[in-house]
Amino acid sequence: MAELVRVAALTGYLETMAGFAVDPRPLLREQGLTGDLLVNPERLIPVQAAIRLLERSAAETGCLTLGLRMAECRSLANLGATSLLIAHQSTLRTALHTLQEFRSRINSTLVLHCDEHGSDVMLREDFQLRRPEPSRQSTNLALGVLARLCRSVLGDLWAPLTVCLSHDSPGTSESAVFLRVFNCRPQFNSEFNGIVIAAADLDRPNLKADDQLAAHARQLLDAVMSPASRSATQDVSQLIQLLLPSGRATIHGCAAAMGLTVRTLQRLLDAEQTSFSVLLNSARMQLAVQYLANHRMRITDVAEMLGYGSIGAFTRWHANTFGMPPSQARAIHRQRNDEVPGHRH
Repeated sequence: MAELVRVAALTGYLETMAGFAVDPRPLLREQGLTGDLLVNPERLIPVQAAIRLLERSAAETGCLTLGLRMAECRSLANLGATSLLIAHQSTLRTALHTLQEFRSRINSTLVLHCDEHGSDVMLREDFQLRRPEPSRQSTNLALGVLARLCRSVLGDLWAPLTVCLSHDSPGTSESAVFLRVFNCRPQFNSEFNGIVIAAADLDRPNLKADDQLAAHARQLLDAVMSPASRSATQDVSQLIQLLLPSGRATIHGCAAAMGLTVRTLQRLLDAEQTSFSVLLNSARMQLAVQYLANHRMRITDVAEMLGYGSIGAFTRWHANTFGMPPSQARAIHRQRNDEVPGHRH
């Protein structure tokens, strides 16, 4: 199945590139895209093309906050037909649940996790791709859009505790854009990408909510695009990403979390022409790219986060999967970052 995303995911791209006086047409052509293609926000394009476009554009402009600058151009309306329903939810919690409900219709490769830990909540967004892509700009864009959604619901009460980013700091000269987008200072070189908020914020009332408009929006959506049912593959992929760091990303652990027997879960995955081992390997590939890009995480830590009992086992897996040991992959990533003007470790 093709991994696709709405053209709306690139809203603000042309305007942002114009601000740097860089012609985006050659960069679009590299990914098989054109400026005319971006006119229809509901058109579908390969998600890899969108991700690669933003990474190449950041390198071409020397701007490591390209994705965040695009996020500043966004509004709820860019979420398409679901925006009215989300805008009129009674609380931030229900707005986020609605976003999760219709995620497959907005961007099926981007998964929102809302993890409550006592008085704090981590809002994480992770890409689930068959083949991982360096996605710093797309990840920042996704978190920036999420922050704007939260701000649209909470208004002046939007005050996140922090934003955690797995990449390096782009330097103090770029700190203003982070403050504008997130309304807080980020923590770089974190173990995950996400926004940390107070749990109490989830249930603060949305003063702009209108129950009648929400009901009307729901009726419209039910008529034209009822939420796609989640597949076992989607559920297991999400659970694996959540359970890997704790060492519980096993088929037994996932089956238990889903209230199924292992045999039933295996049958469901067989019917969708995949297997637990395939999904586990895919998640490890995606997270390995993200973790190794964080130079402050030791390779030993990365191995542990991916569920390997020894660095040797992780190194063998990485070499077999990517054609090089993790130390070489990290060195290549550092070299690429050093080639970007103004980048600082």
